[in-house]
Amino acid sequence: MGIQDQKPEKEDYDSVKIDQKQKQIDDWLPITSSRNAKWWYAAFHNVTAMVGAGVLSLPYAMSNLGWGPGVVILILSWIITLYTLWQMVEMHEMVPGKRFDRYHELGQHAFGEKLGLYIVVPQQLICEVGVDIVYMVTGGKSLKKVHDLVCHNCKPIKKTYFIMIFASVHFVLAHLPNFNSISGISLAAAVMSLSYSTIAWSASIHKGVQPDVDYGYIASSTSGTVFNFLTALGDVAFAYAGHNVVLEIQATIPSTPEKPSKGPMWKGVLIAYIVVGLCYFPVALVGYYIFGNNVEDNILISLEKPTWLIVAANMFVVVHVIGSYQLYAMPVFDMLETLLVKKLKFKPSWMLRFITRNLYVAATMFVAICFPFFGGLLGFFGGFAFAPTTYFLPCIIWLAIYKPKKFSLSWLTNWICIILGLLLMILSPIGGLRNIILNAKTYQFFS
Repeated sequence: MGIQDQKPEKEDYDSVKIDQKQKQIDDWLPITSSRNAKWWYAAFHNVTAMVGAGVLSLPYAMSNLGWGPGVVILILSWIITLYTLWQMVEMHEMVPGKRFDRYHELGQHAFGEKLGLYIVVPQQLICEVGVDIVYMVTGGKSLKKVHDLVCHNCKPIKKTYFIMIFASVHFVLAHLPNFNSISGISLAAAVMSLSYSTIAWSASIHKGVQPDVDYGYIASSTSGTVFNFLTALGDVAFAYAGHNVVLEIQATIPSTPEKPSKGPMWKGVLIAYIVVGLCYFPVALVGYYIFGNNVEDNILISLEKPTWLIVAANMFVVVHVIGSYQLYAMPVFDMLETLLVKKLKFKPSWMLRFITRNLYVAATMFVAICFPFFGGLLGFFGGFAFAPTTYFLPCIIWLAIYKPKKFSLSWLTNWICIILGLLLMILSPIGGLRNIILNAKTYQFFS
């Protein structure tokens, strides 16, 4: 009888040990290790996540969309993505006493343990790793542009080396443990994004409307025009990519039943979206108005003078993409470290983190060096992965969990977002893939 009495105690002891071990691992992982962020952390993390280098390709996207469709698509994207972001903030703590700290955890709650992982993780990884590769290219390109502007008579240096210089910063910064530890870098990046966006449109106004400005479509054939239009859709989708890290950002905000995290988070998101509007709309509309269809796929390349201002803007872009790279890398580090520690039973250690994160930075640098065609990459990744996670996956999860009444406002709104998002996902990679193929014909490796 005595032995039987002892058994439950041993089971309790074991479960306490497992809970403690679980807590130790959670305290070590990047997403769950620190929960003392304020609403303004959420604001500048979201600005850094959202206003990426994609903003600089918006005038080029406008030149392929045309005035009417371009303005409609920009405004629609802003409204739809704000709505889906609100849904994600609301769903973070919809189960009392539980927090969905990661996008895939929300997916698992909606679609089941296995299916949720299969649906969300590949898309989220394509987005986050895709953004990091594109930012490697952008960082390298901007550094090269600064070098070429400052040093006219210098020997030309390959873009490859500039991408390596940009990557060298991340071999150091990648070892910051969690979101809160990169908040200083993120704040600097958010300020830079507002700065270079302002320089982009104000320097365009200063330059004045070009004498040979043309607002017609640039492609000579109908098929070319259609493909370019589809690529531009992907560019716009890429510009609104912050949803992939939004739950992870919200996970850093403290929460109690009386004061849930969604209050400060939503405040931060709204501020961020106002900043997004202030960055995106002037750059897209002014840039296209000034240069017409002659605008480059990065507006700063179209602006050559005043030299000091364009040099400053390119350096701001470099600082910004350093912050953005870290912001998108953090959930990837979290996934890798969770897999190694929880599934493969590695011991949480400094060495494990050091090796994992350096390998990730090296891999993104290598791919960026091999495929630095900026515009085509944006169009391809933009449609393929950003459209689902940003435009319609939150709506599908919302419908699956809350089951709103058929033909009610919530039901209709979500279905409209899903249909538009699906169209975006199917159409835009076609244009992006064609661009990559065209660029690849004339491209030499490691140039």
